[in-house]
Amino acid sequence: MDILGYIVLFTLIGSIVSLIGGILLLLKEKFALKISHFLSSFAAGTLLGTAFFDLLPEAAEAAGIEGQIFFWTLVGVLAFFLLERFIHHHDQGTHPQDKQTVVPLIVVGDTLHNFIDGVAMAATFLISIPLGIVTSLAVAAHEIPQEISDFGLLINKGLKTRKVLVINVLSSLAALVGAILTYFTKDIIFGLLPIALALTSGFFIYIAVANLIPEIHNAENKKTAFWETVCLIAGVAVIWLVISLLEGRV
Repeated sequence: MDILGYIVLFTLIGSIVSLIGGILLLLKEKFALKISHFLSSFAAGTLLGTAFFDLLPEAAEAAGIEGQIFFWTLVGVLAFFLLERFIHHHDQGTHPQDKQTVVPLIVVGDTLHNFIDGVAMAATFLISIPLGIVTSLAVAAHEIPQEISDFGLLINKGLKTRKVLVINVLSSLAALVGAILTYFTKDIIFGLLPIALALTSGFFIYIAVANLIPEIHNAENKKTAFWETVCLIAGVAVIWLVISLLEGRV
């Protein structure tokens, strides 16, 4: 299978897997909400593990100038913060009952998020297939609890179940668009791939530290917080194990 085949296959797998969280919410709402915190913790671990064990080392090796890589990683963190701040600001600025304003913001934000995921996955496959596989696993892991949240928000805004499902399926296809666009512009952006890896690391670090890990701190039940911490560490360990297996170190 060529690189484009891997990119399309794993992007589609990631999109399908991400929808599992939303579908689970529709079928088993109480169960989905109960496990979403543990899934978020595990996802945070996979994102951090991928960023520090895989993306940053690959970016530094490809660029040869680590200072620039750390700069672009910081840019990635700040860029995602500003994007989320923009969406959150406009969401808060609307009336709670104003479905016509809030719903498009949710959909646009999720679609842009998926597009960035697709770009990240394709960029990593262009560096190496093992790197692409690990990144795809991390993306899929953090998208499951994200979809549970998105489905819940849209349903809470009064949308019918079928419409919510259609919206999220179409939104998830943005990842494929981003991935294919990145592949076919690879000759133009090839020299920028180390920067793309660093930006992706910044995105992953921000999502894990700003969005997912705070849920562990907010857990009122000490037993729940303990198991969420275990899931976080397990996520890091799984990524380390996968990378080691793919690189033949284990």
